[in-house]
Amino acid sequence: MGILPEDAPDPRVEEAKSLTLMPIPVVGLASQPTLEDTDSVSVNSILDETGYSELTASITYTLWRNPDDRSDPVNRADLDAETLQAIEEVPPWSRPAWLIQQVERMRYPQLWEAVRTTWQREPSASLQDLLADHVNHILSNQYREELWPGGEPWDQRAPVVTARMVNGQARTILDGADVPGAEVDTDPFVYGIGARLPGGVVTAVLPRAELKWIQVRFETRSE
Repeated sequence: MGILPEDAPDPRVEEAKSLTLMPIPVVGLASQPTLEDTDSVSVNSILDETGYSELTASITYTLWRNPDDRSDPVNRADLDAETLQAIEEVPPWSRPAWLIQQVERMRYPQLWEAVRTTWQREPSASLQDLLADHVNHILSNQYREELWPGGEPWDQRAPVVTARMVNGQARTILDGADVPGAEVDTDPFVYGIGARLPGGVVTAVLPRAELKWIQVRFETRSE
């Protein structure tokens, strides 16, 4: 792996530029003390001969179980010795400030790609389909060892959750209003919830173990 120069650009700058491609506003979780939006938003796209056919924006949050005292050990993530050593090992060369901050943030729980806004030029997937896809994405990337102990990352696995397993009669909160939604409340590791947007869909997939710290409601994200 190469060494980044001290003046290497922060990748979040390019991510912010990519967000301008989204034809609809990006939605996240409502602002709350326990969640920190660090501008870590990944944008993925599908292109065809006429342009973008699908765009998704996924937001990652840092979780603060005790936001009033960030030095409280309760805020620390449960890290293995190898990861902790990698965080604490300071290399003998200068690093970009944003990278140092990024490494330091690894000490705390990250809700990786917790909220996803999806736009499709020609809507072809239901809310239930997109929520099931988001749940499976999180499970296969964050809970692989729990689901398939000893399995290899490249092993092909059947979806853990299908659209038929999604409750399409749920309700949720979007920008302060009660709206129809869909949820996955049967998985032992995560809770999934979503709603339709004008021109798209928003879904959230959250660690079940951390739900007591999170207000599960949506809000249009300020750019």
